[in-house]
Order: sequence, then structure tokens, then C-alpha cells
Amino acid sequence: MTTDDIQLLYEYDRWANHRVIQAASVLTPDQFTRDLGGSFASLRDTLVHILAGEWIWLSFWSIPELNTAVENELRAQRNALFQPSLFPDIAAVQSKWAEVEAMQTAFIGRITDDLLGRQIPFRSGHVLLVHLMQHMANHSTYHRGQASLMMRQLDAQPATTDFALFLGEKLAQDAAATPAS
Repeated sequence: MTTDDIQLLYEYDRWANHRVIQAASVLTPDQFTRDLGGSFASLRDTLVHILAGEWIWLSFWSIPELNTAVENELRAQRNALFQPSLFPDIAAVQSKWAEVEAMQTAFIGRITDDLLGRQIPFRSGHVLLVHLMQHMANHSTYHRGQASLMMRQLDAQPATTDFALFLGEKLAQDAAATPAS
């Protein structure tokens, strides 16, 4: 996977997150926070989990020398910053997501093929940064699927976030931006 591939994957991730947030914006605060009995109780809790995951992975990757103490501190920060109760409505989630998205965009802008090949401490060994980046995008996709089900449980229209739809929209935008010869 090259830097171009990662940039496209993360462009897709941001696009899909925006679509889910937009779809959730029609919900009342009660619907948004209603316990639906899923892996994470509510749609809010699920979105906050995605957001917290994106934040902590970006934070891990931005530290040159990870160690147990640093990892524990980042987990403590995540647990404090991403308590679902701190996000009473979709606007609060959207505001924090904008911050994390800015971190993500800056990080992706600095990525090189060499950095993608960097070994990152992970559990009892090391893993390539590119593989952890793929994991994070897959993690978000997985939980957006749960969010889609929750939207249906709330009798609301879920967002369509298929990668193929994203590619089709991107091709159309690129074609529209290209001057005719």
C-alpha cells in the first residue's frame, strides 16, 4: 500500500464519517442517546467509540518512541476526553470530530512510503504502520455498520457509506473539475 492508497483510504474514512454524522443530525437528543442494547449502548456511544479510536491511533502514531508509560497515559487521556456523557448531542460529537479530523489530515499529509514501512510497537511485537492504519480505517467501517443498524432501530434513514459510492462520487467530482479540451 502506497501513500496514495492511504490518502485515498483516509479521504474515504472522513467522507463516510461525515455522512454518518449528517444522517444522525436528524435525531432528537433522546434518540441519539437511547440505549439500543448494542456493543455500545447508543448511537452516540458508538460514534464516540469510533472517534476515540481514531484519536488514540493517531496519537500513538505521532509519538516517535512509544513505551508502556506513554501508552498508559494516552489511554487515560482517551478515557477522560471521550466519556460519552461529554457528548449530549450530535453537535458536540461533530465539534470534537472536527478536531480529530484536523489531526488526521495533518498526519496523512506528512505520510511517506518510508513512514508507512515504519515498525510500531504493538502488543508483544511490532507491526508496520501501514497495517495499523488499515486497521484503524477498518475499525471505523465496522462500527459505522453498527451505527447504520442503530439508525434503522430508531426508524431513521442510515447513511450509505460504501467505498464504491465514494469512488463514484470522487470520479464525478474529478471529472467536473477537469476543464473540457
